[in-house]
Amino acid sequence: MSRKGILILNLGSPKSTSVPDVRNYLREFLGDERVIDYPAAFRFALLEGIVLRTRPKKSAAAYATVWTPEGAPLLVTTEKLRAKLEKVTGLPVITGMRYGTPSCAEAVQKVIDLGIDDLFVMPQYPHYAMSSYETVVVKIQEELKRLAPDLKYHVLQPYFNDPAYIQALVESAKPWLNKPFDKLLFSYHGVPERHLRKGDPSKAHCTKVPNCCAVASPCHATCYKHQCVETTRLFTAAAGLRPEQVEVAFQSRFGPEKWVPPYTDERLEALPNEGVKKLLVMCPAFTADCLETIEEISEEGKEDFMHAGGESFEQIPCLNDQDVYVKYLADRVVRWKPSHH
Repeated sequence: MSRKGILILNLGSPKSTSVPDVRNYLREFLGDERVIDYPAAFRFALLEGIVLRTRPKKSAAAYATVWTPEGAPLLVTTEKLRAKLEKVTGLPVITGMRYGTPSCAEAVQKVIDLGIDDLFVMPQYPHYAMSSYETVVVKIQEELKRLAPDLKYHVLQPYFNDPAYIQALVESAKPWLNKPFDKLLFSYHGVPERHLRKGDPSKAHCTKVPNCCAVASPCHATCYKHQCVETTRLFTAAAGLRPEQVEVAFQSRFGPEKWVPPYTDERLEALPNEGVKKLLVMCPAFTADCLETIEEISEEGKEDFMHAGGESFEQIPCLNDQDVYVKYLADRVVRWKPSHH
């Protein structure tokens, strides 16, 4: 009999809010060639010469505002999700992180120690991006090949347009949507515009064709922006909202190059002048609340919006370990296809 198991993967967090721990974490994260995809020598010079001299202190201060007694919010939430999913499915569930601990290598070792030989890998990224879904899948495949070459595994594909996922999002947002609001802003993690073009094998569609996200193309299978726009469109329809009640923006940009517009921080400052006084914000690129949703949106973003003349600002929490999300993932496990190497 084969022994099945589940592996949930997410981004990761520093060990603590100390500057050295944050520096180590940022070195691993920003040193990933799929996150900062410059040539290795240039990436090293940029990181060691500039970024890692100033950013760790600033990031450590930001992490300190979101840290919980149990640790980093992302890790704490993922552990709660892991425990609930294990209970619902009756299968062993293991956690791995792309950066920091538990590392992908540690997660695979645990899979081996538990005697699992048929694994369902569940990246916690609904949308495909080189710097999120792709890097964690490539990393776990490398570790599986290195440590457990004979293990069978199946990888959950991006689920940005899965009707059941959209339904779970709508369900989780209902308490907020039932109250009066002027606009719902979907704030997705940003990526450099160059990454979109890099991911278009045709080199002729992305950012080249007018309204490229809405015009069908094979490159949409790996186009992050298209998938974000699609999640928003499907959510809007499923929640019974009017298109003008909803807007899309992209947050967390870094470095000097052009990122996918519009930028969340700029929109938050402009919306009150456009008559939007009661704002709701959702961040579906993240399945778990973390530094980018708590500190960047609920703290800084709220402050910017209120300072610009807003009256109320609420961030609808991520799916986290909510029952609707646990059920969504458990249902994917039930539909588990025969595995492959």
